[in-house]
Parts: sequence; C-alpha cells; structure tokens
Amino acid sequence: MALPKLTPDEKRRALQKAQEMRSKRAKVREQLKKGTLTLREVLENADDEVVGKMRVAYLLQSLPQVGKVTSQKIMREIGIHESRRVQGLGKRQIGALLERLG
Repeated sequence: MALPKLTPDEKRRALQKAQEMRSKRAKVREQLKKGTLTLREVLENADDEVVGKMRVAYLLQSLPQVGKVTSQKIMREIGIHESRRVQGLGKRQIGALLERLG
C-alpha cells in the first residue's frame, strides 16, 4: 500500500500535531516524576488521546525509582507485552499495575 501524497500544508499540520502530542506526553511524564500526578490518575484517563497512545513501558519508566529493567520485569510478571499501549490494557492488567505500583 502506497503512502498518501500530502500537500505541504497537510504535512505541516501533521508535524505540528505530532509535536504537540510529544510535548503533552513529556508533560505527563514530568508530572509523574515529580509526584504531582499518580499512576492511578493517568490510567483513569486512558481514553485521552495523549495518554492512551503512550506505551506502557514508557509510562512506567516515568515513575520515580522505576527504570527500564524494573519496568520490563513488572510487565513480564503481569503479562503485558513490551509494545502494549495504555489504551490496550485490560482491567486485570490495570488492577495488577495499580496493586504493584499504585
């Protein structure tokens, strides 16, 4: 399947939207690191486009004292695939994450 041809204006808008999404995700990560936002609050907003499309591993690594190795270990134990996004988490997986980290 060929990629659609975008006009320069459409391309500019797409790039601008992508930049806005990255900035909003960075803000969520920063709030998690500082403790002004909790994991529960983030997971409750999984229907938000910014949060929903964030990878779970990326989200967990934003928590204080959780790095790449720890997040991989937690996800493996719970049964969450490394490429899973927040909007794709099931109720049991969310419950297990909150029990473990919340």
